[in-house]
Amino acid sequence: MSNVTSSMNPAPQPPLRAAIIPVTPLQQNCTLFWCTKTNKAAFVDPGGDLPRLKAALEQSGAELEKILITHGHIDHCGEAGKLAKELGVPIEGPHEEDRFWISRLEDDGRNYGIAGEVFEPDRWLHDGEQVTVGDLVLDVIHCPGHTPGHVVFHHAPSKLAIVGDVLFQGSIGRTDFPRGNHQDLLDAITGKLWPLGDDITFVPGHGQTSTFGHERKTNAFVADDVLAAR
Repeated sequence: MSNVTSSMNPAPQPPLRAAIIPVTPLQQNCTLFWCTKTNKAAFVDPGGDLPRLKAALEQSGAELEKILITHGHIDHCGEAGKLAKELGVPIEGPHEEDRFWISRLEDDGRNYGIAGEVFEPDRWLHDGEQVTVGDLVLDVIHCPGHTPGHVVFHHAPSKLAIVGDVLFQGSIGRTDFPRGNHQDLLDAITGKLWPLGDDITFVPGHGQTSTFGHERKTNAFVADDVLAAR
């Protein structure tokens, strides 16, 4: 059966389009997404490699409206402040509990060999709030554990979540950093992410995308049967 759609009945335009651009030597997944109705866009976690990110933005044809940050680690936001100043856009996120991580970006940058610049977000985010990009409305979910101020962005109509380093395909975020907490992370995943639905596709901070349903079946740390056996 042909997949060609009749010009008399075109396929509906999805409300959100996204591209993943790995950046920094740690290959952190920066997400560029945009509202197809308004062409307004946001970067989530533009940690570095700014020329590559600017080229991706230009290729998309979208207009950057803001920068969103999931948490304060160097590979996720080391050059977010610099990019915001260069493009004249605000920064929203993470939760203020990650202020101490952002305050040490320059030191962490030297340690990891990644450019880091301290910044002050235009808006700290809290659980249950929303962020907008064009006509898109994304829910903010505070998911501590990897860092105390980590947030996740969820666009329900697209069944998409951008989860930073909370959850990965086959793994979960490290909790051996300052103020990390393993149980908090497990509680955030099972109590805040799983209820969103098994059919949610998520973009992790590193590696390949997956779905919550797949991880509930296969993830060595948070699969349903793994947690039931604890």
